[in-house]
Amino acid sequence: MLLVIDVGNTNIVMGLYENGILQATWRMSTRDEKTSDETGIAIYSFFKGENKNIKDTTGVIIGSVVPNIMYSLIHGIKKYIGIDPIVVTADMPLGIKILRDNPRECGVDRVVNVIAAKEKYGTPAIVIDYGTANTFDVINEKSEFVTGFITAGIKICADELYKKAAQIPKVELISPETLIAKTTVDSLQAGIVASKIGETIEIINTLKRELNIPDAKVIATGGLANIIDPDCDIFDVYDPVLTLDGLKIIYEEYFKDR
Repeated sequence: MLLVIDVGNTNIVMGLYENGILQATWRMSTRDEKTSDETGIAIYSFFKGENKNIKDTTGVIIGSVVPNIMYSLIHGIKKYIGIDPIVVTADMPLGIKILRDNPRECGVDRVVNVIAAKEKYGTPAIVIDYGTANTFDVINEKSEFVTGFITAGIKICADELYKKAAQIPKVELISPETLIAKTTVDSLQAGIVASKIGETIEIINTLKRELNIPDAKVIATGGLANIIDPDCDIFDVYDPVLTLDGLKIIYEEYFKDR
């Protein structure tokens, strides 16, 4: 069995693969005060809940954008699984070329996502990950990570409005049925989501035009993507496990027989 771990700013998402098939996914909050024992016990309990023997794990691979938790995560895995995990970095030779002045500055999750998009859906592709921040990344037909940038996530925008405006309530983030709002809550929900929908459409169109990739597939992932485009009118594909599959692809291609 292969355990893949995607460490994000808000959540740690784990996937368990057996014979190449995703068998289970788990999620826990990203907290840097957790000890290695707390982390290891949590992982052990996930396995137990799925009736899986943690000692049957043959490999662990991690992609992380949160350096502060890596010590406890790695040592928890070593202690409770007995494996030295592979930690993916942006400067590893992973079959793509990152066209940046300093490839190491590129978030590992973004590298993993474009690799997954390339292998699963082909190139060129625009990959959008909706999370704490929204990332827009492009991989071309030469397997070059051409460009990418970051915008504020939808939840950050909603939280900042709530914090900074005295009479703004905290609202649930949902895709609005209409922009004709009749209440403050409806107005907030429609405005926050509609602004991100507009942002998404404009960025996609601009990337396609300026990079001359009109037929590029648009692949979305991340827990908040369904709020932006619940009917996949904007995206060609919504893939909620793109990052997990990317880590699996990297492990099988470059580290399985290590």
